[in-house]
Amino acid sequence: MSHIHIPDGVLPLWLVALGWAMAAVMVGLSVRQSSRADLGRRVPLLGAVAALMLVAMSSEVIPIAYHINLTIVAGILLGPWLSVIAAAVVVTLLALLGHGGVTVIGLNVVVIGTEMVAGGLVFRGLLTVLGRPRASWAAGVATVLTLALTTTMLVGIVWLGGTGAATREHGALDPTSLRFGNPFAEGVFTNAIVAPEAPPTTPDAPLSVGQFALMVYTLGALGWVLEALITGGIIGYVARIRPLLVFEGATHAATSPPPGDEGVS
Repeated sequence: MSHIHIPDGVLPLWLVALGWAMAAVMVGLSVRQSSRADLGRRVPLLGAVAALMLVAMSSEVIPIAYHINLTIVAGILLGPWLSVIAAAVVVTLLALLGHGGVTVIGLNVVVIGTEMVAGGLVFRGLLTVLGRPRASWAAGVATVLTLALTTTMLVGIVWLGGTGAATREHGALDPTSLRFGNPFAEGVFTNAIVAPEAPPTTPDAPLSVGQFALMVYTLGALGWVLEALITGGIIGYVARIRPLLVFEGATHAATSPPPGDEGVS
């Protein structure tokens, strides 16, 4: 996923400040626009989707160090304005849980918010071409295209931040050879009481920005496909049981029934 896991003190101050300024504008505009909608019916949906994102982003696909995010699902269900608000809530909670530094919350709001908004817009554009019966396909393609875009944003931020920002977890992938090793070579669990003390290890040498980009795109391509399958499955299911929630979004016209109530007379 495109969430920035860079700790505090790595990125230059000007870049951190720029991220906070852009995030403030995005969130402020979203709150202003959302206040015109029937938020009494949208807040429960916003909270439920944000909670799902938080759980997904806290889970890791170990061999490729990829975190499922459900951002495109959220972008489709919430619409552009509520998506940015959800992004701000989720990335703030993730920072408090240790997923990235507090200072990069602003940049994370920009990247994740862009991911959710762009994903929803690309999905709706694809629907006009593929048609509603292929909503799951549209969601899957939108996921791959959007994650490719926001991963490029992540690489750009790392490039602006310098080599120190290129250090990240890379799972079972050797970033120098782009070969995968066995992530469970030393077992799944380690008994610290019985097992002999491990020799001290030296930190990995920082990657160049080029190596970082190659590694991220290699791992990302695998993660995008996995994310697309999950997103397509979820959206296809919701489209069958609550079609207005998918095809009209959370902020559809007031003349339509609220999302989830279309079957109520």
